[in-house]
Amino acid sequence: MSGLRGPIKASDLMVRALENEGVEFIFGIPGEENLDLLESLRDSRIRLVVTRHEQGAGFMAATVGRLTGKLGVCLATLGPGATNFVTAAAYAQLGAMPMMMITGQKPIKKSKQARFQIIDVVEMMRPVTKFARQIVHGANIPSTIREAIRLAEEERPGAVHLELPEDIAEEQVAEPFLFDPTPARRPAAEDKAIRQAVEMIEGARHPLLLVGAGANRKRTSKQLTRFVEQTGIPFICTQMGKGVIDERHVQYLGTAALSDNDSVHDAIAAADLVINVGHDVIEKPPFFMSPGGFDVLHISFASAAVDAIYFPQKEVVGDIANAVWQINETIRNQEHWDFSTFKRVQKKVEEHVSEKSDDPSFPLVPQRLVADVRRAMPEDGIVCLDNGMYKIWFARNYEAYQPNTILLDNALATMGAGLPSAIGASFVYPDRKILAVCGDGGFMMNSQELETAVRTKRDVTTLILRDDSYGMIRWKQGDGGFPDWGLEFGNPDFVAYAESYGARGYRVKKADDLLVLLRKCLDEGGVNVIECPVDYAENASLRKR
Repeated sequence: MSGLRGPIKASDLMVRALENEGVEFIFGIPGEENLDLLESLRDSRIRLVVTRHEQGAGFMAATVGRLTGKLGVCLATLGPGATNFVTAAAYAQLGAMPMMMITGQKPIKKSKQARFQIIDVVEMMRPVTKFARQIVHGANIPSTIREAIRLAEEERPGAVHLELPEDIAEEQVAEPFLFDPTPARRPAAEDKAIRQAVEMIEGARHPLLLVGAGANRKRTSKQLTRFVEQTGIPFICTQMGKGVIDERHVQYLGTAALSDNDSVHDAIAAADLVINVGHDVIEKPPFFMSPGGFDVLHISFASAAVDAIYFPQKEVVGDIANAVWQINETIRNQEHWDFSTFKRVQKKVEEHVSEKSDDPSFPLVPQRLVADVRRAMPEDGIVCLDNGMYKIWFARNYEAYQPNTILLDNALATMGAGLPSAIGASFVYPDRKILAVCGDGGFMMNSQELETAVRTKRDVTTLILRDDSYGMIRWKQGDGGFPDWGLEFGNPDFVAYAESYGARGYRVKKADDLLVLLRKCLDEGGVNVIECPVDYAENASLRKR
């Protein structure tokens, strides 16, 4: 705890508290009710990034949290500004991304404009956050900031919300002080649980490792890679677990892009034990358990929520990296382990993934599209996916080489996040190649953030996959036996649209154009948009094994 020279305006104290916590960026749209906070930011080392919509600001802040494990921050005014944060709050909360939303409010000690624009924002935010509070006294700001950040960053990470009323922001705090940041240490798993886990793995005949979203941490990545190399146990991953272990690894079998009837489910069916590391039932399930089926060992920060399709027989609860390290220290390879069936599945998956990766058809088939993106991106390049049919193809066909280099949302799975996420990623990693992949439907939900990217001089390329419809729902419609109806729309000229914002626009006119354009845009930098027609007729093959 450290004192400050007082008195100090409450909004200045709030900015100092955020600086003290290491906050580098605040994304958002200020309003009348947070003009004091805006003025306090003017001389701050925190960079204010003004966006074109609050939802985009929330996605950017959440992505900062996702990539760093540290708080991302976004700002909006009261009423409609705050309501525009709700989807981004749910995105961060379900996706376990530490994010703080700061909203303004009318004065609470006097009436200024009756009930104009006033809704109960704090109560609105409670269901989609870990913590939501109105600040009612300037002196409470440092402790409230510290508590909110503690909750946002500790396991399981998520969203928090603070409301700063206009009259509180302008009041003077006589004896201000700041709390020192105190990162929480995650508890270690108990020794008995580790012993039972080792016995369970050693006793299995066909153990299989499944890597989930909660394992997407650098230390966990290192320990899981050691586990696979030490034991030779094959692994698969969930959509949000991609890249935790380099997917070029000889033991990689594939990604569970669907919950069932996907290629890797042949491997799950052959397993007698699934070692499920970092799984969270909020993520769409990679498999369904049933009584009398294979056993599951759950290794995660928290115990498994009981669910009709997920009920592990044994659990290791604690810091995942430390738990895997403890297992690595004691486990011994067993002669009775048999991975022969997994190897046969691996061969089939590899054949399936490579199929049509060089297909010259136009519009492009998804397999060729994903293959060309992989060819264009460097090992540490980051692909930020919006939500649509292509997400399944990227989950299945795109090999991720490092953690958090392909950002899929398989929790809230909202449309409109792809471009803002790429912009957020570019602030965290300005020297990396960043690619947003969006359907034409998702892109148009937050396409105005192209102006934000141009104004802030980002190096971001957006690949728009054009099929003039809501393709994923159209696939579900056909898969469910419904008539093809009600899901088509028109689009602007995306090249002219990009150029109207000051970005560069390109259009793929034949299959071989895509890779050339991707490499050109990524090498030259700046803000680029590539429109690429896509043929989703291949979706009918997704459930074939």
